[in-house]
Amino acid sequence: MQSAFTKEGLLSAPVRHIDIKQLNIVPLIDQMSDTAFQARNLARAASILDLMQQDKECAVILTLAGSLISAGLKQVIIDMIENNMVDAIVSTGANIVDQDFFEALGFRHYKGSPFMDDAILRDLHIDRIYDTYIDEDDLRVCDDTTAIIANSMEPGAYSSREFIVEMAKYIEANNLDKNSIVYKAYEKGVPIFCPAFSDCSAGFGLVHHQWNNPEKHVSIDSVKDFRELTRIKIENDKTGIFMIGGGVPKNFTQDIVVAAEVLGHDDVSMHTYAVQITVADERDGALSGSTLKEASSWGKVDTVHEQMVFAEATIALPLIAGYAWHKRNWEGRQTKNFNALLDRQQVTV
Repeated sequence: MQSAFTKEGLLSAPVRHIDIKQLNIVPLIDQMSDTAFQARNLARAASILDLMQQDKECAVILTLAGSLISAGLKQVIIDMIENNMVDAIVSTGANIVDQDFFEALGFRHYKGSPFMDDAILRDLHIDRIYDTYIDEDDLRVCDDTTAIIANSMEPGAYSSREFIVEMAKYIEANNLDKNSIVYKAYEKGVPIFCPAFSDCSAGFGLVHHQWNNPEKHVSIDSVKDFRELTRIKIENDKTGIFMIGGGVPKNFTQDIVVAAEVLGHDDVSMHTYAVQITVADERDGALSGSTLKEASSWGKVDTVHEQMVFAEATIALPLIAGYAWHKRNWEGRQTKNFNALLDRQQVTV
């Protein structure tokens, strides 16, 4: 029996990205600091992110896990990049490639329903992320584009950061949408690392590229990612981490303190500031829910300015980031341009 649903009908209401600049929420968050439970935790987290902005020596590392850009949070992250609130990003590949770069190519995410029959969606070539829809045919174009970028590069091993820079250059060369995390980070010299880079559209594109170029091809060196991010810690000792979700980006970023010690920098500091937004539970032993106090036992995070916020990211991120943006203590922060640093020092550790 033919479905009454059409692809055009289901992909008709695009997700719109939240603009934290439109509404000053500082008074609301300040009131939350005198309440309880996660409201008070969120207010303290916002104040710690603001402390990172006040501390001009601090390098702020933003980590991204979960489906964030598809959920309407792209502009929040772009505003942080453009105003020097973020100096490096560690992310899942999906946020950067399948979602941000995907939109830079001219495609969109659409409002949907978690109760839709997924068999119907599959027949219509629509992929679902909870209550968000993606055109599968558009996503295949994104896959193919990463293969095109790989084909244009000299064969060799690259960090994900280096490949993402090539993605930004592709946006520029083809006059695509520059209101993109990938492109804005490139403009500001903010490195983006995806330690599990193949776990996204880039993986499909790179598999295609390597399959058709078995002798000489581009590959992604995750150890180089680790070394480059560790280099940032060595060169800029004071760091703060703002973690959205958990997973690989969280652990990868916390581990650079230990990596610097392994490289002989015994005087390296733990991350001075740390905030994490998560819905994961620490009791099940999962990385995403492990507390920042636990990370201190590993020598990764100082416990003076740390805060866990047990809340869903689409609610908590705009509030915390919006608070720090409207406090405007990012004014006067200089662009650190860690991309330039890493390009100069690719070999020396």
